[in-house]
Amino acid sequence: MEDLLSADGRASGYIDQAIELIMTYAPKVLLAIVTLIIGMWLINRLVRLLDSKLGKKDPTLNKFLCGLVSAILKILLLISVASMVGIATTSFVAIIGAAGLAVGLALQGSLGNFAGGVLILMFKPFKVGDVIEAQGYLGSVIEISILYTIVNTFDNRRVVIPNGDLSNSSLTNLSAYETRRCDMSFGIGYNDDIDKAKSICKRLIEEDERALKDPAPLVVVGGLGESSVDLTVRVWAKSGDVWPFYWDMQERVKKAFDAEGISIPFPQRDIHMYKTE
Repeated sequence: MEDLLSADGRASGYIDQAIELIMTYAPKVLLAIVTLIIGMWLINRLVRLLDSKLGKKDPTLNKFLCGLVSAILKILLLISVASMVGIATTSFVAIIGAAGLAVGLALQGSLGNFAGGVLILMFKPFKVGDVIEAQGYLGSVIEISILYTIVNTFDNRRVVIPNGDLSNSSLTNLSAYETRRCDMSFGIGYNDDIDKAKSICKRLIEEDERALKDPAPLVVVGGLGESSVDLTVRVWAKSGDVWPFYWDMQERVKKAFDAEGISIPFPQRDIHMYKTE
């Protein structure tokens, strides 16, 4: 009989403890669940709003920022919900910090590329479609990711360049401006008519529609070489026309000089042989 009463007392004590726990934690759990649901809804709404504002301006940067903002806000929300339930978040944050430090040390190179990608996306030294020269490669940018930039060279090679290298070294953006200057040099013989040669160059430039009138083309004597008088020719053209114009001018000037009797000298050496007895 005493055992039954003792068992009933313990059961009653357990029930009282359970009721007390429920009364203590049920409101907290319910409030945490409501907070989690409302918080996730607000985060998703904020991310969609950010996506609609930045999506048309820069899709690559927009995708990265939306993902980063969403991840940070969700982590903060989970920590807040855990503290509402009564879970000690101090040790939890310390564990996250230690894990972050370990991952950072293991992924130093990738983090450097990540930081470089952020800088590239923010400051935009180049964009998709630009022709750049960097890290020994010349080509067109086809993709900018958060870690790497992909460049297609003009001989159809696909080059993947880490963003850390691009952000910490100099590069040349050949598409930054609509126009570029095309520099050329043509050598003529010392016995040839300089004014005639300059006139031929000017005529060929005027006949080519790709040559811009403003700034005006320049044809001058750039130097006196060992075996030639060097004419310096500088012409402005649209960025996409520079190399086709340059190659065409090389051929047309050679043919025009030949037709007009203007010589293009090349290095020569005289060899004298002496016979000794």
